Amino acid sequence: MLDELDDGARIGVWTALGVVALLLFGLLGGLAIKQLGERKGAAVAGQPAAATAVAAAPAAAATPAAPAAAGAGGTDPGGTDTLIDVPLGGELAGTVYFATGVATLGPDMADAMKALVAAVQAAESRKVLLSGFHDATGDPVKNAELAKERAKAVREALKAAGVAPERIGLRKPESTTGDGSDKEARRVEARLIP
Repeated sequence: MLDELDDGARIGVWTALGVVALLLFGLLGGLAIKQLGERKGAAVAGQPAAATAVAAAPAAAATPAAPAAAGAGGTDPGGTDTLIDVPLGGELAGTVYFATGVATLGPDMADAMKALVAAVQAAESRKVLLSGFHDATGDPVKNAELAKERAKAVREALKAAGVAPERIGLRKPESTTGDGSDKEARRVEARLIP
């Protein structure tokens, strides 16, 4: 009778270990697939945004530090686009408005970018936190991704203008609510933080 109980206990232990192993492999596999998808999306979406941002800020890129920033590789120090989930705060350094459905900087944004670069460079001891905004209409996932891509385009323009990559952070995209204009919803705010 003891042998029968030992066999039952042994089967139970192996079953439990099998379930735990399956859960772990599923979790690790899912995380790996998610990370590969994010890298692929960043590689596809990041390249045109960086090229456009560099082209859109020629006046701001005339600083001596611009060549060093251009050689930094176009990603933040960790090679990821980590989004900071913090309350909106800090001193507003500038706002860049985008056209509908567009995440690239156009020539009409040169003055706004020049003013933003000047404000960020004047506060060299502070970091800048970029916040992309979108409206509440349409697909929220697509809107959040578009807001993030807009913030990344502004980040690339700041880096091209000589702002050190470690001084630039990306905040989690936020939906604009209320009765503001559509233009207000399609913006990136740059805020100076300690």
